[in-house]
Order: sequence, then structure tokens, then C-alpha cells
Amino acid sequence: MKPLSVVIPTLNESRSLPLLLADLARWPWSMQLLVVDGGSRDATVNVAHLAGAEVLSSPERGRGQQLRLGSANARENWLLVLHADSRLNPQWPEAVSKVINDPDNASQAWTFDFQVEGDRLMLRMLERAVALRSRWLQRPYGDQGLLIHRDLLIKAGGYQPLALMEDLDLVMRLNGQARIRQLGLPLTTSGRRWSDRGVLRVAWRNARLRSRWRAGEDPVLLADAYRASSISSRTRKHNDAAAVPAPNPDAGRSSPHRDQRRD
Repeated sequence: MKPLSVVIPTLNESRSLPLLLADLARWPWSMQLLVVDGGSRDATVNVAHLAGAEVLSSPERGRGQQLRLGSANARENWLLVLHADSRLNPQWPEAVSKVINDPDNASQAWTFDFQVEGDRLMLRMLERAVALRSRWLQRPYGDQGLLIHRDLLIKAGGYQPLALMEDLDLVMRLNGQARIRQLGLPLTTSGRRWSDRGVLRVAWRNARLRSRWRAGEDPVLLADAYRASSISSRTRKHNDAAAVPAPNPDAGRSSPHRDQRRD
């Protein structure tokens, strides 16, 4: 069985990371586990150490820089790149091992099917749209994971140290050199950003950011816009919750003073 290097970029993922690490523990063969941290202020690094991961500290924040550092330090020929808020299907070891043990697959890249936690109808429609985009346009994004041979990654130019759009940047370069295929299993991503702003708003924001990136706008400015919109949505959600009046424990009780005025 060929060994595997897993690369996970992190930033304040102490809640999500343990779940992904538990999923990865299902791999029964040799694995190099690399967590590349972008300056977490929570317990992310401690969680990674406790799981036996090699932890690298990225000098700059941003997935592009983190993934570039992680892939450069990967020892094995096959790399599996995952976001920290992902959950793997229990059958993932069988699907991945089948791919990496076939030498013919080294010339292709592989991704999981996009799945978002939650039961809203709009999420199911989003998943179908992503499936069509991934299959027909060969445009899977980072939250679908990426299984790729080192030689193909190097041939495509590797991850660039971009503040945003590092996944789309790599996929577009891969499109001219290799076919991107599906592993046939879902990779479930956290639904937090979709629930905070709403599916349509997030999808529209992401589409606008991709359009601006293709037009040549600075990824640093796009990353700032992305973070600003995320902070705005969390603030709005907090304010909405704070605006709900607290329940009155005396509600429904008759006031003796009010009764006296009524008499």
C-alpha cells in the first residue's frame, strides 16, 4: 500500500479539526499528517499535536501560502488536501487507496463530491449545481478536497501564495494538463457560512469575487472584501439575536396595582 501525505491549512479551527482528525484516523496504512497553521489564537495547534500531526507555522496568513508550505514539506508521492472544517465519508480509505495504488491515476487529479451539512432545500440545489460545474466544467473548489500526485502538482506549478482563490488558480492550470475526476464519495463541509448569510447571498458573493479575480483584481483586496463580508454577517446575526426581547417571568400574571386602577 502506497503512503499518503495529508495537508490541512488551519486558522482557529479547534472545534472542527478534531472531527476531521478522527475521520483521518480510519486510514489503516502509513500517513504523514501535516497541519499548516496561519496564526491560530485558539487550541488548534494543541489539537493537531495531540493527534500526532506535524505542525508548520505559515509566515503569512492565507490558504495559498499555507498550502504551498504544506505541499513543499510533504514526503509522500500522493497528497490529499483538505479544509479543516470538512468531514470524510467512512468509506474514504477504500476510495483513496484504490486510486493511489493504480499507477495510471498519477496523471489525473481527484476530488470528492461537494456536500454541505444541513437539511435546507437550497443546500441540496447548491450541491447539484456544484456537481454539474465540477463534472462538465472541471472546476471543483477547495472545499471538495484534492487528491493529487506530487509529479502532477509540480507540473501544474503547485499552489501559489495567493491570499484568496488559490484553489481556482490551481484548478484552472490543471485543466490544461489533466482530467479532474470524482472519487464518488461526499466530503461534507461546515454549513456555518451558508447559514450566517443565506445560501443565495453567499453564492452570489463568491461568484462576484471569482469574477473580480478573473478580471485581474488583487487577491489581497479580494481577501479583505471576503473577510469584511463574513464579519458583517456575523455582526448582523449577533445584533438580530440581541434585539429579541428577553422573556418576562411575570407575563400572564395579573398585577394587583393594575387591578386596583381598573376598579
